[in-house]
Amino acid sequence: MLSTIAGLLMAGLAIPAVGATGQMAKGGVGVFNDLPSEFTVSPLAQQSRILNADGKVIANPYDENRIIVPLAKISKNMQNAQLAIEDSRFYEHNGLDVRGFSRAVVSNLQGGDTQGASTLTQQYVKISLQYRALSNGDKDAAAAAVEKSYSRKLQELEYALNVEENFTKEQILEGYLNLVYYGDQAYGVEAAAQNYFGVSAAKLNLGQAALLAGIVQQPTAFNPVLNPKAAQSRRNLVLDRMQALGLASAKDVAAAKKQEVAKVVKRKPAKGVCHRSPEPYFCAYVMEWLQKSPQMAVLGKTPAERLKTINQGGLVIRTTLNPAMQASAKKELAKAVKPGNKQNLGGAVTMIEPGTGKVLAMVQATDFAKYQTNLNVDQEYGGGPNGYQIGSTAKTFALVEALERGMPLNATINIPASSPTKPAVFEPRNMVDECSTNEPWPVKNDFSMGAGPMSLREGAVKSVNPFFAALNVRLGACSVRDTMMKMGLHRADGKPISDTISGIALGAGESTPMSVASAYATLAANGKYCEPQPVTAISTPDRKSLKIPAAKCKQVISADVAAGVNDLLQSVVKGNLGSMWSSSARPAAGKTGTTERFNQVWFAGYTPQISTVVLVGNLKPANKNGKLYTLRGKCFGDYGCPSRVYGSTVSAPIWSKIMKSAHKGMPVKDFKNPSADIRKGNYVRLPNVIGRGPDSAMARLKEAGFSGFVAGRTNSSLPAGTVAFTDPSGSALPGGRVGLWLSNGYTPPPPAPRKTAEPAPKKTPEPANTPAKPAPKPKPSKT
Repeated sequence: MLSTIAGLLMAGLAIPAVGATGQMAKGGVGVFNDLPSEFTVSPLAQQSRILNADGKVIANPYDENRIIVPLAKISKNMQNAQLAIEDSRFYEHNGLDVRGFSRAVVSNLQGGDTQGASTLTQQYVKISLQYRALSNGDKDAAAAAVEKSYSRKLQELEYALNVEENFTKEQILEGYLNLVYYGDQAYGVEAAAQNYFGVSAAKLNLGQAALLAGIVQQPTAFNPVLNPKAAQSRRNLVLDRMQALGLASAKDVAAAKKQEVAKVVKRKPAKGVCHRSPEPYFCAYVMEWLQKSPQMAVLGKTPAERLKTINQGGLVIRTTLNPAMQASAKKELAKAVKPGNKQNLGGAVTMIEPGTGKVLAMVQATDFAKYQTNLNVDQEYGGGPNGYQIGSTAKTFALVEALERGMPLNATINIPASSPTKPAVFEPRNMVDECSTNEPWPVKNDFSMGAGPMSLREGAVKSVNPFFAALNVRLGACSVRDTMMKMGLHRADGKPISDTISGIALGAGESTPMSVASAYATLAANGKYCEPQPVTAISTPDRKSLKIPAAKCKQVISADVAAGVNDLLQSVVKGNLGSMWSSSARPAAGKTGTTERFNQVWFAGYTPQISTVVLVGNLKPANKNGKLYTLRGKCFGDYGCPSRVYGSTVSAPIWSKIMKSAHKGMPVKDFKNPSADIRKGNYVRLPNVIGRGPDSAMARLKEAGFSGFVAGRTNSSLPAGTVAFTDPSGSALPGGRVGLWLSNGYTPPPPAPRKTAEPAPKKTPEPANTPAKPAPKPKPSKT
């Protein structure tokens, strides 16, 4: 063999353009023997697999469109076609086809067509060297791997002989078919088969296989999409070669040739990683999270390094996505909001496991191909810059702050009268911190409310706007905002939800379903907040597990305060969902949310096992002139076209159905009961300041450790300008603020008595089998 190689070397190695000088050729054998011969096959960049919690693949991240398959899953037609056109004596030589090489040398020396005579093994070596260099970012080495030079050809030959000694023919052929480029961004035969024909490599027929095999020599010139006529001529050449070698019958070849390439190719170009996923929005979130979460340092120092590891590392990434919950959430949301609708409607659902932060489901009612912004998540992970106004779901955090500060569970506060047309007005002088306003703050309510005391429970169930405005004035809106932040509620850009009292108290501030779900999960987990986490395990191709830090969890409010708020919010579920949820016989708590001008509607609710948030609203909140769109009059599938839309009319029923399905098979768990301390609070007795002037009253309150402010005026028999009553009265939070209501010095006369009406004649009772007339439906409250 060595003498044969020497002769071939002296002939110039079939590279007449470069050639070899006489001296080089004479020393060819010595040079050849001195070259390194050990060739290491670099592992191909493998697609990673992202799995759901049940182990089913939901995405295959990749750098190149390459799907590695074993030789057994590549049709015999394909194997034969590639060998017929590239190396028909593949199974006969040991890396150097002496007969073919000799023929090429003679042709080259006689001035005929330049022939390379490289075996399939030599091609495999050359492409592998180029691939390795490109993977390492070494452009010079990549160019050297394919340059036409004497030294490069010698090295390639030495490596080919080494490959033949260390690998079986089947391994070499398998590696080649998975490595070579078939044009149109398809690397390897499996990706090519799917790209051009929409089938797997295992199902390639004779004509399809011959077409692919012909592309390899010139992937652009023979690309059947760009140049179908050239590709067809090349395919027919491959078919003729297969027939001549006895690898295909004349009948089958003739039948294959009749098929026009332009009609045979049914191109299905590779989509983006998440475009191909059955769960595109969750896929996109996971991809961003893997690159940007501090917990993923195991994949690389920078997002770029991590992405390369994900795309090329062949990782198995197991996520928290519960397929049953995901399917149910997708089904129920679609009943209200169809993806691709023409009403500017969108919807989103996030489900979180309390106490772990696991993201159990993530659904969005939009077409991913047309709308890739993820409504559920922060901007960092693919969401919009701010999120959406969260409406009355914000009111829960004032309840948390109130109980933390020592208000009893049955505490009441006085609220001014209000209606849809006549707002209650809160003066900036009465606000305690910088989260306030410089102008009087008018607060409307969606139904008329008289002035007077209202309890925390009634305020929450009826979602009374002036009640929560007054509560935030008393507590200080900045304190409530701090509570929001520590419980996980923030804007989509990570900043505090708002710096104004209206944004904090009534939900004019913006956030995302995931942020809201995580914050409410804090209550479900007895005050423990956990950062959302979508990944539970990552392993390498050799099944080595990578160490992933657990989700960061922290006790941010006391378990007793959480129990108190859970007790209040269970009343909200009973009052707003009624039989929709009570039939489940499972305790649940939550809060409705409807934004200004009825632009978005929410329901945020939870059990001890799952926290779920449903958002339905306008994708574009406002028109070009800044005018907010409304949901009123729009149609919501199974929920009709209501003239008035609230969180309780659309989002809450969706939530109820999703949660009922999610809890099937789960044990019923109760919330913890609030302690006696939470029930009775931490109030201390106030000094009596009734009848004093405002300055004297405030001085007296200050001596006792309180601060006072003039809250307003009221009718009273006491002298004008003196304190008629205080809010709170009798007792208050230690160091708290006390509102002074000053007398007008006037008591209106009682109304004149009405005349007694004549008794109405008795009506004949209706027969027992006559159905009674239904009572008029109460107007729904804005929640």
